[in-house]
Amino acid sequence: MPSIDLTSRSSSSSATGSFDTVAGPALLDNPILNSLRTGHSSLALTHGVARRFPADIGPLSGIPDQTEESYEDLRVLAGPLGDVALFLDDRPAPTAGWTLLRGGLLDQMIFASPRQRQPQLLPLEAEMRPLTAEDAHAMVALATLTEPGPFHLRTLELGAFFGIFHNCRLVAMAGQRLSLPGYVEVSAVCTHPDFRGRGYAPALMSTVMEHIGAHGKTPILHSFSSNAAAIAVYRGLGFTFRRSFHLAVLRNDL
Repeated sequence: MPSIDLTSRSSSSSATGSFDTVAGPALLDNPILNSLRTGHSSLALTHGVARRFPADIGPLSGIPDQTEESYEDLRVLAGPLGDVALFLDDRPAPTAGWTLLRGGLLDQMIFASPRQRQPQLLPLEAEMRPLTAEDAHAMVALATLTEPGPFHLRTLELGAFFGIFHNCRLVAMAGQRLSLPGYVEVSAVCTHPDFRGRGYAPALMSTVMEHIGAHGKTPILHSFSSNAAAIAVYRGLGFTFRRSFHLAVLRNDL
């Protein structure tokens, strides 16, 4: 198997054209790949035109297109029986030797303008605070239970995360994932089933969004198109639909 090159190649072509000419909102048309080329380039594992995050951060990966070259470069990064996750313009069409584990349509949403919303007061027994590496195992446990998306022990290295605790127990969290020039993704929004309906998700998201805005960037997010309840919350916070992607979670069978 060829060795994995950990360097970035900004000259690689992308689905939106030469990366050197892509700027502004066009970066969001291939958000994982462009995050790994820019804000998270120091974390990127690279082979040819493909990039991915380390497996202990998560399976998110990027390719410029669905050509044989892209999938073969991605196969090196996936490793034998390894999983990767892609956001694609079209339906997944992997080459031979891949198994599609999960698909579905995703909505990409971008923060446009805040809506009038009453501040959400937390109950006295609840505490919101930044999350640290010491909270990693509790974060993984909560994400495993609620399935907001792939979450591993090092996922919190992608950006700032905040959590709500009841009696020292993590019951809700939200944080940052993809990072591009001008944009940061809000991600891992989840609440333990026993504590839903208390406004914890919008309270946490507002905190994450304020953190992103304080750094001069615009919040974005990705949600399953079928998750109408979550999308309603996001619209209430000022997010608007930008475009759709096809999710492809793939396993390398070779």
